[in-house]
Amino acid sequence: MIKKFEDLTVYQKAFDVVIGIYRATEKFPAEEKFGLTNQMRRSAVSIISNIAEGSMRLSSLEFRQFVGIARGSVGELRSQVSIARELGFVDSELAENISAKLDEVGKMLTVLVRSLKDKSLAL
Repeated sequence: MIKKFEDLTVYQKAFDVVIGIYRATEKFPAEEKFGLTNQMRRSAVSIISNIAEGSMRLSSLEFRQFVGIARGSVGELRSQVSIARELGFVDSELAENISAKLDEVGKMLTVLVRSLKDKSLAL
């Protein structure tokens, strides 16, 4: 039974990704403030926001839908990290580190989706 979304390991790991993305994008060129910087931050925040919102819903079906959206944001952010690497905004080591964390979060979200398949949420 989930008491708080903050207790979910996947939320905690995704939160760490958000902080890492904010720190990495601080060094992006100023002209990217409303471009890639903004988009990467929004994608990262979307992951944890959808986990949080879904966990507060009244059914596992709704929670599952939001976890699916969070998984989509993982993919979106992975592609943006690749763009940032190719443009030289982040080095290959940092890009690989972020991608590895996103892979882990994505796998954890997949497990969470599967665990919510036929369950009711206990409030």
